[in-house]
Amino acid sequence: MLSIDGITVRLGGRTILDRATATVPVGARVGLIGRNGAGKSTLMKALINEIEPDSGEINKPSKARIGYIAQDAPSGMMTPEEVVLASATERAELLAELETCEDMDRMGDMHERLLAIDAYSAPARAAKILAGLGFDEEMQQRPVETFSGGWKMRIALGALLFSEPDILLLDEPSNHLDLEATLWLENFLKSYPATLLVISHERDLLNKVVDHILHLQGGALTLYSGGYDAFEKQRAERAAQLASAKASQDAQRARLQDYVARNSARASTAKQAQSRAKMLARMQPIAALIEDPTLSFGFPDPAELRSPMITVESAAVGYGEAPPILQRLNFRIDADDRIALLGRNGNGKTTLARLLASQLKPAEGEVNAPGRLKVGYFTQYQVEELSAEETPLDLMTRAMKDEAQGKVRAQLGRFGFSGPRAGQKVAKLSGGERARLALALITRDAPHLLILDEPTNHLDVDAREALIQALNDYSGAVILISHDRHMVELTSDRLVLVDDGTAREYEGSMENYIDFVLGRKQPKDNRANGKKRGGSGKNAAAKERKAKAELTKAEEAITRLTSEVERLDQQILDQSGASAGPGGAKMQDLLTARAEAGDKLAQAEETWLAAGAALESTD
Repeated sequence: MLSIDGITVRLGGRTILDRATATVPVGARVGLIGRNGAGKSTLMKALINEIEPDSGEINKPSKARIGYIAQDAPSGMMTPEEVVLASATERAELLAELETCEDMDRMGDMHERLLAIDAYSAPARAAKILAGLGFDEEMQQRPVETFSGGWKMRIALGALLFSEPDILLLDEPSNHLDLEATLWLENFLKSYPATLLVISHERDLLNKVVDHILHLQGGALTLYSGGYDAFEKQRAERAAQLASAKASQDAQRARLQDYVARNSARASTAKQAQSRAKMLARMQPIAALIEDPTLSFGFPDPAELRSPMITVESAAVGYGEAPPILQRLNFRIDADDRIALLGRNGNGKTTLARLLASQLKPAEGEVNAPGRLKVGYFTQYQVEELSAEETPLDLMTRAMKDEAQGKVRAQLGRFGFSGPRAGQKVAKLSGGERARLALALITRDAPHLLILDEPTNHLDVDAREALIQALNDYSGAVILISHDRHMVELTSDRLVLVDDGTAREYEGSMENYIDFVLGRKQPKDNRANGKKRGGSGKNAAAKERKAKAELTKAEEAITRLTSEVERLDQQILDQSGASAGPGGAKMQDLLTARAEAGDKLAQAEETWLAAGAALESTD
């Protein structure tokens, strides 16, 4: 059992964890979630003794092996296979001792132990893990030094999974993975036999892999049973209860304050007033659930542009004099398209995105687009290259140099940088805030087409949901590269598979593609069995996406309005039980507000039913 008992951690004068307490049962699979900057990675470092808590203690099983990926990626001339095999330290030590051992009894003991730990099948298991993470046979035998930082982190992840620790700690393990490797990792973790604690913002992983959610907010920990959807439901119920309790307490506090103010000076009621003043002093305020009001995405709608927006005819594209990475490209992009590019990292998704963004010219064929087409292209490099010493206002003012200051601030405000937040240095912004700023910069001139290459890497779950909503509200076209399939499913109605040196329509659903990647079903021939471009397949997918978005929006409205109705009911009850006085007008206002809230709740429930029926009709 892993026990976190009242730990407090302060860094740089700021309290990150404040008497945080939680107990993780043996064998539990826990998703550690919280807003960016809440302290999730700090808690992980405390669990591996990299950070010493200022107070409290962490208790772990005495002989448990804890696995965690270090910040430093592997390097040197070892191959990925050798790095992964070396992580099984007992196996490596026994094999090294065997090379020099001359004691026959000791050698017999070592052979028995090697058999017991299944050491001789280790190379096959290591190869399987590396293949799942995207390494083909040739890549598994190359020196680690030849790989980029992202691929080195995949090697580190492979080594950690292969070592099979008793407590497996993972901090955003899918950040360096493509969709295919993310699906493999999810499948692997489902069957992991020991305790798992994973920081993740992947809704699908949190729903399918974990059986508990550990929520870190305001320095405190709360453990919920179930996956992410169950957590959201419980949190919504808790928020409604807190809102109702807070409204009731606020009304009671107002009555007490009013009584004290009116009766303190009168001798006949002074004692009662004094008693109520003491009651007020003892009343502990009920804190509402903290929500970040600055969490927002607002893409400006572009001017109208007729379809087709872009046509690609017999095109090939690559880099310099090297052979083209993609060939035989033939497709069109319309003004209302929502396209997700599928395929493993290295297959050419980013190359295709750069071609469509006019950052690469075709080596063969043609790419045609109207001269007034505006494209907003987002990559992780833009987030990393933001000037640390400048402010969002500095960067946006320079990018919109011919625009009035009011328009500059309005664009920043769409992405949560209002007031003093616009003047905060980039160096002090979180990764998620920097991603929002980069999105604000690339959409400053209301592009007709958004091309987003892994936009969610720095975003927490709530921020991802806000981005999904903003994309669904945006009236332009979207091309998305993402390993977050929840986002892909809710924002895309066309799937394009980048594979075998080309890109083609994938006519199945995301569910079909997931089955294909995991080897559960053989794919159908897209060209023989798929629907034609622009036909009923696209329309059905668009209807499904719209129904899902409306269903989610209606559910949020129902939760909010139910809380509002309960709050008004409590206020009406409190007002009716109050002593006679000048409250008639207030009671009438409350009754009017209650009727309006009830009508809105009924409308939201009708919308929810209609959206549910529409979603069922698309199956």
